[in-house]
Amino acid sequence: MKKYMMIVMLMTTAAVCMAQDRVPLKLELPQAMFVGTPKPIKTDNLESARKGNSGKRSPLMVPKGVKNVAMDKDVTGSDNMPIIGELELITDGDKEGSDGSYVELGPMKQHVQIDLEEAYTIYAIVLWHFHSQARVYRDVVVQVADDSDFITNVRTVFNNDHDNSIGLGIGKDKEWIETNFGRPIPVKGEKAQYVRLYSNGSTSSEMNHYIEVEVYGK
Repeated sequence: MKKYMMIVMLMTTAAVCMAQDRVPLKLELPQAMFVGTPKPIKTDNLESARKGNSGKRSPLMVPKGVKNVAMDKDVTGSDNMPIIGELELITDGDKEGSDGSYVELGPMKQHVQIDLEEAYTIYAIVLWHFHSQARVYRDVVVQVADDSDFITNVRTVFNNDHDNSIGLGIGKDKEWIETNFGRPIPVKGEKAQYVRLYSNGSTSSEMNHYIEVEVYGK
């Protein structure tokens, strides 16, 4: 019994130390710039409205010392000739919603992929699809892997494709309305070099958009 109690105490102490070593993830947010008349958004998998409907979420807790390891890293994708913009905009640090700050990919299922250049332990991924208009992007799936072909050690860290529309499995995460707050996704310390993000159009059109993706790790 004493040995069991000692193990429990050690585990509790370790958990407390780990919790104390966590801090809120601080994000530099772009200005809000909703334009036009909001359109009704109809979707069966939308998350519940947050208090005040401001789009603001509770802080995401991460270990001290994490940084955005995706800044200025190489981006490729399923549509290497975007309709608007260039893929490099996705990691350039510009999160504004104005023209020249986002990339528009073709219709239906598309993905973008970030090469972090080396393996990092990832604790959070934050993405901004498009925030100058309220809309919901469909079938958002975020995966990490050890290789660029996404064959080795592929892990799904977010999936709101509730009906398996794009064939990557049924997800239990919820869709959200785009705002300048972006979408912080917690990641449980997954070590990987490559990050891939899927989407399948939005409630506004069949096109896919990205303003910025940040990957926080060590």
